[in-house]
Amino acid sequence: MQVEWYRGYYVSRFILETFLFEGGIKMALWDGRFKKEIDEKTNNFNASISFDKKLYKEDITGSIAHVKMLGKQGIIEEDESNKLVSSLNKLLNDIESGNLEISNDVEDIHSFVEYKLTEELGDIGKKVHTARSRNDQVALDMRLYARKEIDNIIDLLKELINVFISKSKSNVETIMPGYTHLQKAQPITFAHYLMAYVEMFLRDIDRLKDTKERLNVNPLGCCALAGTTHPIDRFYTSELLGFNSPCRNSLDGVSDRDYLMELLNDLSIIMIHLSRLSEELILWSSWEFKFITLDDAFSTGSSIMPQKKNPDIAELVRGKTGRVIGHNMSFLTTMKGLPLAYNKDLQEDKETLFDSIDTVKLCIETVIPMINTMKINKEITEKAVREGFINATDCADYLVKKGVPFRSAYKIVGELVAYSIDNNKTLDTLSIDEYKNYSSLFEKDIYDVIDPKTCVRQRKSYGGPAFDNVIKMISEIEKIVNKI
Repeated sequence: MQVEWYRGYYVSRFILETFLFEGGIKMALWDGRFKKEIDEKTNNFNASISFDKKLYKEDITGSIAHVKMLGKQGIIEEDESNKLVSSLNKLLNDIESGNLEISNDVEDIHSFVEYKLTEELGDIGKKVHTARSRNDQVALDMRLYARKEIDNIIDLLKELINVFISKSKSNVETIMPGYTHLQKAQPITFAHYLMAYVEMFLRDIDRLKDTKERLNVNPLGCCALAGTTHPIDRFYTSELLGFNSPCRNSLDGVSDRDYLMELLNDLSIIMIHLSRLSEELILWSSWEFKFITLDDAFSTGSSIMPQKKNPDIAELVRGKTGRVIGHNMSFLTTMKGLPLAYNKDLQEDKETLFDSIDTVKLCIETVIPMINTMKINKEITEKAVREGFINATDCADYLVKKGVPFRSAYKIVGELVAYSIDNNKTLDTLSIDEYKNYSSLFEKDIYDVIDPKTCVRQRKSYGGPAFDNVIKMISEIEKIVNKI
């Protein structure tokens, strides 16, 4: 073994060429150009290994495809390619089994993988980076990671939708007030209410699928920005990695982060939907409403008030929405002034995306059992329906069906409501004589028409809360979800 004297130590020639320790910092891949070592604080500021080590699987998977292509094209020897593939698979297994910890002493995950290959294979390991740059390497890793996590989030959303469907099936005839401006408006059912959120989550899935389709192009082979003089086969690596095609333009390939802006926006919308749901769960579980009771496992108490049962979990979901939206706005701002092609600013994509994905997954995973264990207080929701004149529109429609112009019927019923309020009555408790004081067209059948369940049952227009409508809606959506 060749050794050399380096700063007071005998160091093997291989170690000196490959690693070069200084204060625990391994030599950067770009060290050859520089006469001075990077300042330690600057190195810590520049390094991304503390967070991009999350991409180890994607980096190794991409490297395997790359060296297979290098061997196929004769850019390196086939035997060298096989040794690199074997070493890369061993590295992946060692990391995932816990036998190898990713060191923070290197600049990034790409450096770590290359260092480990060179440590094991010597000069063969150094060939892994042939016809490749960290620019296209990280672009590849991020696409692979985003694609994988999109599938994971879609699976979670499907699970959440199925919980909503299950809850809806048992509440098709559970009537409750529908609100506009947070004021009682018209009667609906709890199933109809829950299925409204299902529609939101289905749109979330559609957006994620659209984003996945657009991101599924391969930047590997774009190199730093201008491709390579080596006879690479980018269509082959695309096939190995499951991409639809290689990206057409090498400049765009290394600098495009549109898909991450899209994904961060998709994640923000998912969180907004979860936040709107959380807001209503918080309201519905209060003493003022008591429409629902959250399971004790998803509530907390007070340190001073023994009677309290706080919807802290729903509040945290609502609060974490601002965190994901903030990441979205942060990255949009980062991207707005970047010239082509790669700039170090793009390193900011990782922490924003990683935290956003982790936050969204955590929130969905928490909401699923919270909804599943939630109790709906049917007697209280029905009692709430019978207060607040939310059958007034049905009363007006009764007159319309007898030939009264809607605006005239609206005025008559408005006067009836005002009279009822003044006399501490509801439309249900008015006598037929009181009705006839406002229109002779009122008959005793008005009481059946304004019964809340009749009000709901008669709302048969497509998308409305009629019981049969909602049953069909649930069936349709179950078929849609089964095909996702």
